[in-house]
Amino acid sequence: MDIILSNVQTQPLFEGRQKGLATVQGMIDLGCLEIEWTISPEGAGLPDGCVLSWEVLTKINTSVTGCFIIKDGYADKIQQYSNGRLYSLMPTQSAPTMLVSGVLMHRIKGTDPLKDTHEKIKTLGMIQGRVLDTATGLGYTAQAAANFATRVDTIEIEPAATAMAHLNPWSRSLFETPVIHRHIGDSFTLIKNFNSCLFNCIIHDPPVFSTAGHLYSSEFYRELLRVLQKNGRLFHYIGNPKSKSGARVTRGVIRRLQEAGFARVIKKERAFGVLAFN
Repeated sequence: MDIILSNVQTQPLFEGRQKGLATVQGMIDLGCLEIEWTISPEGAGLPDGCVLSWEVLTKINTSVTGCFIIKDGYADKIQQYSNGRLYSLMPTQSAPTMLVSGVLMHRIKGTDPLKDTHEKIKTLGMIQGRVLDTATGLGYTAQAAANFATRVDTIEIEPAATAMAHLNPWSRSLFETPVIHRHIGDSFTLIKNFNSCLFNCIIHDPPVFSTAGHLYSSEFYRELLRVLQKNGRLFHYIGNPKSKSGARVTRGVIRRLQEAGFARVIKKERAFGVLAFN
């Protein structure tokens, strides 16, 4: 299995070297697995005998925004171009986030991607039955919902995002959990394939309005309402409601959700979104 590292995992190795330690308890796979590293003048050794040179480790350690896959003792940055945009994994002290042409896909200021996901899920209250996740990304939302739902349908249009999830150790259960069913395509189109009143809850966490305006449209909101069960709940992530653009988009979202027929729409500023009820 490939090993994934970031500067979060390599920094303790340099500290151990500076202290003259022979071994260092550390992590690999972006913090998912604890191991014992051996420290030598040549580099840091993995339990399987592979030694990563200090030159390779320095490459990783000096990259604040990069995650690296280790192959044959070398480190390759995890990134992929698609449709004119660069997709990559960015490390945090918790699970990584995804960068799309420099734009973060999760909040990390004063929080981390897993806590950010928990805030979104928490707005829905008790989750049960079938759940729709309209934008898979790294799969954290689908994975969190799968802890409670009988089935999670999650949709992703971008192959590069799926490639990042495949390489991310924190996304493994996205591909291994039986209740998670992945769909490839545009949510705007694929939602028409779902029966009416099918989902108990929907998590709608689309790209920003400027790049995916159709996922903020009245037409799409009517489809979300159609597939949502009576008394079902929709959480719609929007962005910082206190920013000028976030406040403007939030006002438009609330108006169009109400026009689409949602009975009640409540701001959830802590989760950077709104909660809508059928």
